[in-house]
Amino acid sequence: MTARDQITDALYGLGWSTVKKLPEPAAVRLGRTIADITWKRRGKGVLRLESNLARVVPDASPERLAELSRAGMRSYLRYWMESFRLPVWSAERVSTGFEAKGLHHLTDGLAAGKGVIVALPHLANWDLAGAWATTYLKIPFTTVAERLRPETLYDRFVAYREGLGMEVLPHSGGTTFGTLARRLRDGGLVCLVADRDLSASGVPVEFFGDTARMPAGPALLAQHTGARLLPATLWYDDSPVMKGRIHAPIEVPRSGTRAEKTSVMTQALADAFATGIADHPEDWHMLQRLWLADLEPHPAGSADGERP
Repeated sequence: MTARDQITDALYGLGWSTVKKLPEPAAVRLGRTIADITWKRRGKGVLRLESNLARVVPDASPERLAELSRAGMRSYLRYWMESFRLPVWSAERVSTGFEAKGLHHLTDGLAAGKGVIVALPHLANWDLAGAWATTYLKIPFTTVAERLRPETLYDRFVAYREGLGMEVLPHSGGTTFGTLARRLRDGGLVCLVADRDLSASGVPVEFFGDTARMPAGPALLAQHTGARLLPATLWYDDSPVMKGRIHAPIEVPRSGTRAEKTSVMTQALADAFATGIADHPEDWHMLQRLWLADLEPHPAGSADGERP
């Protein structure tokens, strides 16, 4: 492990060990303070966030983009403060911390017995939505986590999410797709963050007027298992309660090759994500390059650090 990896792991460990002990108002103030300091420094992540937001809100003035990026960093740090504290939230706090519209799409899909895939973008706090599902709805689910460096940090995130009631599979595991398919055939729930994929298997989509790639997994799983595919979007407002919407199911096209069906379904996911992001751009935590036009001069590995 490099010195940088050791520092990264130690900082996350400090967050989980210290922030969770703070009173909630103190944690909120701390998150906002860190967000504002980070925003004022105008580092790579903030500049990339602003560049991404310029595509989402193309008519925004420089002043408006600056306001959005500052609000975006506050939203991003709210995510982290909540994540550090979620393991010590009571069941009541988790249950009252999220409100979802369109919940019948999820419950009806599970009642049908063929499984449900919920696909989300990096909006607000999907870990809180997941904890709410396992705590309030009493619905266990399976998800996938990208391997992080150092390995000890990846282990921390797996333990954290498993502690919230999730089954976590590695993104790079050769058996991951098969395990997800089995969970769905058993009538289970699979939740996947699905708004960014820089791999060779990523599906090109039209997204805010330009081409990006998104993962094929949600569409392929729906075709492979017959599970219902549901986009979901999340957002914060001025209250402590996060809000969300479960969108109508994305149907598998009746005709076309598997690749053609996957393309149509992934574009439909992108369109649903775009509605939520356009409504709440400040809650989209995309501090990395996303559009192909932004990636061309840079190797994929040069993108800024990921939110796990």
